[in-house]
Amino acid sequence: MPITPEEFRAKFPILIGWINRAISENSSLARPVGSLGFRRLADYFSPSILASAKVVHVDRLPMPPLSQMGFTQFTEWERIEYGGITYLDTFFVTPKEVANEPLHFHELVHVIQWRALGPERFIAQYADGLERLGYRSGPLEAMAYDLEERFKSSPTAFDVEKEVRRLLKAP
Repeated sequence: MPITPEEFRAKFPILIGWINRAISENSSLARPVGSLGFRRLADYFSPSILASAKVVHVDRLPMPPLSQMGFTQFTEWERIEYGGITYLDTFFVTPKEVANEPLHFHELVHVIQWRALGPERFIAQYADGLERLGYRSGPLEAMAYDLEERFKSSPTAFDVEKEVRRLLKAP
């Protein structure tokens, strides 16, 4: 059964509280993405994004216990093994993905989405896409994968923030 707007508004503070705790608990491990030495990211992202977006290398990704929070329709999503996950301006990456520049690109797309939409709109849109279309086909995830594919297949750099904002129709 889909989440009603009222249910979402009631549960959003619980979820954003969990996200803020996950970031805070790992803050001593967070590094600016720009400090990682990837060759191509600076051609696609501004110095301010690369300096302000943080990455944390963890053995296990922090996944919100959505089903315990009452979002039982996302139980399957909680069980999938991902290489990275983004919350606000921080993303977490597993050991096998530490050197994966396209994955870092993908997660930076999500950082820009979080900034452009704000936390409540980002989570609402992400959850709606996940619920209606599944993980890979939700609009925010599909955008990140499409831009990542463009990054991998074309040597021509583009302004990712400008492109994400255009696709989101955000100022």
